Amino acid sequence: MDRIVALIIMVIPGVISAFGVKLMRDMVFGKLMEPIPSLWLQFLIGFLAFLLGLGFIAGFILHRDRKRNKVQVRFQKKERP
Repeated sequence: MDRIVALIIMVIPGVISAFGVKLMRDMVFGKLMEPIPSLWLQFLIGFLAFLLGLGFIAGFILHRDRKRNKVQVRFQKKERP
């Protein structure tokens, strides 16, 4: 059950990132999505969606690897005195 929850947690940001890439690609080819009024705004929304999804996935992986002590010294958390 834990693995299924972890998979769902990873799939949702992946879909958000893919949608962001789609919005940016559509802007390059001049295809405007219906509720968005301009191409530059569409690109900005797509870029932010891509960064949000990618950042969540990267943070999730970093957190998991820190718990298992599989990161380099520069990425380890500092111990509080």
